[in-house]
Amino acid sequence: MIRRKIFNDTKTAFKLKSDLELDRAVFLFSMMNRQTLVNTGIFLTNLSLKLHLPIEGLIKKTIFEQFCGGITVEDCKPLTNKMYEKKLYSILDYSVEGKETEEQFDAALNKKLELIKDAAERKELPFALFKPTGIGRFAIWEKTSERINLSEAEQEEWERVKERVNILCQTAYDHNVRLYADAEESWMQTSVDELMEEMMRKYNKEKVIIFNTLQCYRWDRMEYLKDLHEKGKAEGFKIGAKIVRGAYMEKENARAKKHGYITPICENKEATDVNFNSIMSYCLAHLDEIELFIGTHNEVSNYLALQVIEDKNLPLDDDRIWFSQLYGMSDHISYNLSKKGYNAAKLLPFGPVREVVPYLLRRAQENTSVKGQTGRELSLLREEKRRRKGHPTKHDRKEF
Repeated sequence: MIRRKIFNDTKTAFKLKSDLELDRAVFLFSMMNRQTLVNTGIFLTNLSLKLHLPIEGLIKKTIFEQFCGGITVEDCKPLTNKMYEKKLYSILDYSVEGKETEEQFDAALNKKLELIKDAAERKELPFALFKPTGIGRFAIWEKTSERINLSEAEQEEWERVKERVNILCQTAYDHNVRLYADAEESWMQTSVDELMEEMMRKYNKEKVIIFNTLQCYRWDRMEYLKDLHEKGKAEGFKIGAKIVRGAYMEKENARAKKHGYITPICENKEATDVNFNSIMSYCLAHLDEIELFIGTHNEVSNYLALQVIEDKNLPLDDDRIWFSQLYGMSDHISYNLSKKGYNAAKLLPFGPVREVVPYLLRRAQENTSVKGQTGRELSLLREEKRRRKGHPTKHDRKEF
């Protein structure tokens, strides 16, 4: 039986944090625990950047250093090496968003190709990733998803997008590096799903190299997964499934209401949890055909996966099952999983400070909107502070 206390070990969770870094984390999560402060901070940050005020230094020393590994790949290396010493892997994410030109998309492609090749040379980097809208305009993904006729110029543009995806997948295949596509808004996701299915059909015949991301707050994702699984069995390819709860709930619900269609989002948090855990369980029941990347900060879901691994008598480090959390969050899950011997990784964003601000602001919003997330982070950080001062902690007491 999996002990339901393994994530309470704060000594392991925050082993790499100095006292100063611990204090900074307490301060930031205290701020993110207040909706009004977060909203005000986001407004002022966006305004300051728009006015070109010199606030990058402040951002870098606070929220950037909490949630990002550095500005360049070289900046990230000391951190990825330190985490790997604790058996915790890293996934580098060049988190620059909002590009619109073909030159920018080609530059992003080249950056992703560099990261794939880098991952092939470094054992601490087990995956690479790409964001579909990082290599093609949102509007072109949206049009193709909604089956809107493309102009001749748009068709040529779409062919370039598909070619970039294929180049990434071919390079990942050639270098034996697992690659996943991030999920985005539902109204552009259909084309991503179809294209990643095509890539799995092409590159996942012998082993799983290509993964697609399923946002499990969408009530249709189980049906999508089962359909993809049946195709894989019939046509002889394997499935790579990264599962997350989802990142665009408010935007999805607002758009559905505005345009008068049924929202693709589950009716509440409880329904989302049920959907996530059901999809996870389905994947774990078909590991010979589906490899699973579990991206969640939810302790219950992680415990459920650990219980299945134990019940099926699987090796703790079964290479078909990976766990992941975002850098700067849920260290109590990541480090304790890696200490026990499971495959655990941190998603480690990097990039120029000004250009990763959209990512950082989403992290602040996410911590505010996910019920209990920030409170749990804060309680564990404060518990570790008490432990370092010599006071007994919950983990030190007898477990039951």
